[in-house]
Formats: sequence, C-alpha cells, structure tokens
Amino acid sequence: MEFFEEHKKQIMLATIAILIVVIFITYGRKTKATFVESALGFVITPVQELTTNVGNWFGSKIDWIRNKDNLAAENEQLKEQIALLESENKRLRRYGTENQRLSELLKISQKYADYNTTGTQIIAKDPGNWYDIFLINKGTNDGLEANMVLTSSNGLVGKIIESGTNYSKAQSILDSRSSVPAMSIRTEDLGVVKGEYSLMNSGLCRMEYIDSEAEIMEGDEIVTSHLSDVYPSGITIGRVKEIKTDANGLTKYAIIEPYVDFKHLDTLLVIGETIQEEK
Repeated sequence: MEFFEEHKKQIMLATIAILIVVIFITYGRKTKATFVESALGFVITPVQELTTNVGNWFGSKIDWIRNKDNLAAENEQLKEQIALLESENKRLRRYGTENQRLSELLKISQKYADYNTTGTQIIAKDPGNWYDIFLINKGTNDGLEANMVLTSSNGLVGKIIESGTNYSKAQSILDSRSSVPAMSIRTEDLGVVKGEYSLMNSGLCRMEYIDSEAEIMEGDEIVTSHLSDVYPSGITIGRVKEIKTDANGLTKYAIIEPYVDFKHLDTLLVIGETIQEEK
C-alpha cells in the first residue's frame, strides 16, 4: 500500500500509456469500443477538448493582434495619402486663386490700353493690420519708378514712392501722406481723397475741399478726377459713407469707404506712362 501511495502518479501514467497502446493495436479490428477504451475516452476527451479550445483561443488572439497591426499600418498609410491629397488640394486652390487674380488684372489692364501696365506682387508691409506702406517684387529693372499707379481688381490702391533695382516701395491711399484728386461720378463734385491715421484703423479715407453747395451725398461713388498728373482719371476709389461740414462752414468733407480690401492685398497692376509719352 505504501508502495502504491509513493508511486501513484507513475502508476497512473503507466496505466494510461498501456491503454493508449492497446487502443492503437486494436484500432480498426472492431466497431464497438471496449469498456477500457470508453473509460479512457471519458478521461482523455475533456482534456483534448480543453486543449483544442485553448489552442483556438490563442490562435484567435494571435490573428487579432496581426489584424490590429495590419489595420494600424493601413491607417497610417491612409493618413499619409490624405495629407498628400490635402496638400495637393491646397496647392491647386492657390493656383486657382492666383489664376483668378491674374485674369482680373488682365481685364483691368485692357481698360488702360493706352498705358504700359505690368502685374506685381506684394512681398512685405509695415507692421499692422492695414496695407499703408508696403513693398512689391518689381523695380527699375522692370521699368518701374516713383509715381506709377497701383490698382487691384476692386479699384485704386495707391502709388509707387521709391524704386530699387528689383523692388519698389509703395504708398496706399490709407497712408496719412497720400493725396488723390477725386470726384463724385453722380454730381461731378470735386475734392481730394486723403489718408488719415484715425480713419486708417477702420480702413477709411477722408475726401476734403468739397464745396459747401455740392450735392454729393451718402452712397455716391468716388473716382479719380481729371485734375491729377499722377493718377489716370476714372479709377474707382470707393463710396461716400458720411458727409460732414467743416468748422468754417465753407466746405464739406466726406468719409470714404474704399472698395479695395486693404487688409488683404496680394497681386496688383502697375499703371505706368502712356504709350505715346514713352515713344
């Protein structure tokens, strides 16, 4: 008895091994399992089922991990493709916007067929929200010089005040040193559109020296007049926002809202000398 207790495990393993050998020897010779085979199957089957289930569970987990890694890699690839497509889309939009601006400048230049014109881009500006003093990317090498006029598709921007070989410094009509002879299209009342520092922060100008009897009124469109030796006549400036009478009572002045957005400028048209003058 003590021998059996001491070697119980070994005896059980030996018995199972003998039964397995017997099953293999008798396999195929009979169609009905013996009592011993049935007993052995009763013991072994749950173990096999457990082993199979554990193996399947580990297999499914391994497949899940592999699929997760594959999905993560595919996700990264899709993110890279989306980033490339977004970048390409932005580039195409920039080209589209630039082409639109160039088309608009081409239309403007056709209005000034008697003048030498060229397109240019702003490359720098003074600090602040508004374009009052700024630099453009063309200069004397491109035939540009002081007092040449700058316009956008919406109207008058200003003029060149200084030119280098490959750049020019420009002054917009918002600058307090700017002065542009102007008139109302509706009434032909004359005045001078000037920049004013207190108005520049609102993107506005002031039209001075308007006769007290002038019939100019709010909403009138203001353009450059024929009394300037710098600005061609008829260039759109803006509209009258408000009319006021000067303290002397002899003249009026108007607050002008320019058509040009002086917070967002990029491509401009330079209007130079007339073709006849150049010849």
